[in-house]
Amino acid sequence: MTVSLTFKTFILEQLGRSIAGIRSRNMFGGVGIYGGEFFFALIDDDTLYFKVDESTRPEFEARGMGPFQPYGEEGETMGYYRVPEDLLEDAEMLGQWAEKAISVARRAKRGSKS
Repeated sequence: MTVSLTFKTFILEQLGRSIAGIRSRNMFGGVGIYGGEFFFALIDDDTLYFKVDESTRPEFEARGMGPFQPYGEEGETMGYYRVPEDLLEDAEMLGQWAEKAISVARRAKRGSKS
């Protein structure tokens, strides 16, 4: 789990073009990304992952993207999916996908307070 400063800076700048309040936090060798108070993305091994649920997962799967598996292919999966690489260069499209991920994080947070 490593993240280069160059990749981290690039992703935060791209996201910051569309999403207000972007901030990051180093965690467990990776980077957590927040939109305001919502943890919606992470970077691991210079790969960006967005939070998903049953409403957004099909978009990622249709693009051939898989889940974040911090313990290897045999380990458990987490509710984050790899962001298609072509979106990284398109700040507008990346922002649209990020907004969906923030909505997922918002719903998850709301649901955890029940």
